[in-house]
This record gives sequence, structure tokens and C-alpha cells, in this order.
Amino acid sequence: MDRVVPQAVPLGQMEVFQALQRLHMTVFSQSVSPCGKFLAAGNNYGQIAIFSLSAALSSEAKEESKKPVVTFQAHDGPVYSMVSTDRQLVSAGDGEVKAWLWAEILKKGSKELWRCQPPYRTSLEVPEINSLLLVPKENSLILAGGDCQLHTMDLETGAFTRALRGHTDYIHCLALRERSPETSAQPRRYRQSRSISTRSAPGPTTGAGSDAWQPTQTGWDPCLSGQVCGGGPALTLWHLRSSTPTTIFPMRAPQKHVTFYQDLILSAGQGPCVNQWQLSGELKAQVPGSSPGLLSLSLNQQPAAPECKVLTAAGNSCRVDVFTNLGYRAFSLSF
Repeated sequence: MDRVVPQAVPLGQMEVFQALQRLHMTVFSQSVSPCGKFLAAGNNYGQIAIFSLSAALSSEAKEESKKPVVTFQAHDGPVYSMVSTDRQLVSAGDGEVKAWLWAEILKKGSKELWRCQPPYRTSLEVPEINSLLLVPKENSLILAGGDCQLHTMDLETGAFTRALRGHTDYIHCLALRERSPETSAQPRRYRQSRSISTRSAPGPTTGAGSDAWQPTQTGWDPCLSGQVCGGGPALTLWHLRSSTPTTIFPMRAPQKHVTFYQDLILSAGQGPCVNQWQLSGELKAQVPGSSPGLLSLSLNQQPAAPECKVLTAAGNSCRVDVFTNLGYRAFSLSF
């Protein structure tokens, strides 16, 4: 597999360099392949690693099975976010979005399929894009990040069709639901903590399905018509029709990612644990992982690979923890 290393470095120094890379690595993003058998993870060095979940979960798995089957350089800077279509892996970094064909990646090819840049206000502006959201019904992609706007891109033509404005600070995450045409965006400074809503707006603003949530700081509950937001000052469950908080969770550490799972809310952030919450606010369990802080949760629920149904968590280390059930960490994948 390909590694980003200095040119013409003696073998011993190369090993030291790679060890230092792993020591200072942060995994910002994850995405499951359309078949459900592979996991892509993006780090702060601009690399994307592809892990075989089916091999790592096999009864005959070895330590080598928990290493990437392919690693390639995707961006010059960090890979802040990723998402998969039925054919493509789409990733975002500083100011640009790129795509690769999953079929080519799994053949250990890393030829870029396309790249694009949202229409920023100035040519000098290169804000990070750290949230991507697919809208399959419209075949579109919504992007958000450091320029305080939401950009909608037509995946068929590559054209940016609209921009949504309203935030005055960096947007960290997006979520979208089907029951009403709303997109929610969560800003970084939570004294401005409000959602930007696109009710009845034209264009690709309808949801991806009845359980359309993005495992980030904000997510939709398809049954309760509720939204959960984290980050600061507190993890909170909101009732959407009345725009009031129904539960404020007793967690002081900022939560970076949160999502609904069955009758639970899963959250992670500062600290090594994946937290399991009852909707009432009771902390059901804290399951420790191997990273000192967690930045990304991914639930693999692809129906094509029920044997690979796992929760993965990643953050401030080179490891991606794999939970085969919510009670314990089964093992870790490693860059």
C-alpha cells in the first residue's frame, strides 16, 4: 500500500518517520462502502485508508487483517469529511471536494474521478469543508464548513445550484430529514446555537429517507420528530414543532458526534468513551475505546452485509475502534 514518506530516506529513518506519523495522527472522517464490507477513514495527513471489515471480522482474522488493504494520498491537508454514493467515495478537505470510484479503489487504484470547489466570495478564501450530506432523491450533495454557508451541488452535472446563508460563524455539521424539507446546520459557537432551516424551499432540500441522519453533532429521530445537538454548552434533545429542549443531558465534556440508534442516543467527544443515553437523559453506559478523544462515529447498517453490522469510532489516534455490539470494543483497525 502507498505511504506518504520523504523521498530517498534510509529504511531505518523511514520507519521512524512512519512511527511519528502514527503517533500524531488524527482520524477525522469515515465512510462505509456501498457493499458494506469496507470502511474508508481519512486522517490529518490527507490520506484515506480502506479497511476490509469482512476480513477483520472473520473468525480467521489475523493482525494483518486489521491493517488497510490500500492507502492513498487524497488531499494536501486533512480529510475532514467523507460520504459514499452507490458508486463513489467523496471526500472533502480545505476548499475542495474530490471523488473516486469504489470499484477502482478496491482494485488498489487511486485515480481521481473528479474534483470541484464551491463558489467562494474571494479567490483567496480556502475554508475547510468538514461536512458532506447526500440527498439521493435529488442526486445532490450539500457541503458546509468554514465559509458559514451551505452549498448544494448537482452530482450529475457538477454544478453548484444554490447557497444557503444565515450563519455568521463556521458550520460544523449537517443533518436532513424527509418528513419536512429541512436542512439543519450546527455552528461552532454555540452562543449562536440555532439551526438554519429551508422549509418549503425549492431545490434539493428533501431528506434521504425516513431515518435520514448524519452521525455528526446533529441528527434526526425519525420516530419522535426530534433533533439532538451536541458540542456545547450541553448535549440537548429538541422537540421540533415547539422549538423547545425536552432533555438536557448531564455531560460536561463537549460531544463531537451524536446519533440516534434504536431507542438510544450515542455520543462521543472529549474522552475515550462512546456514551449511550436514554431519551430521558439517563446515561445507560460508557464504553471505553482506545483513542483519548473521539471525532467520528459510523454505524454500518448496509443491508447487503449484515455480517459487517458494526459501530466504528475514531479520533485522536491512528486507530479506528470496532464495536460488534454496544457493550464493548471488539478490536481496533490501525493506519
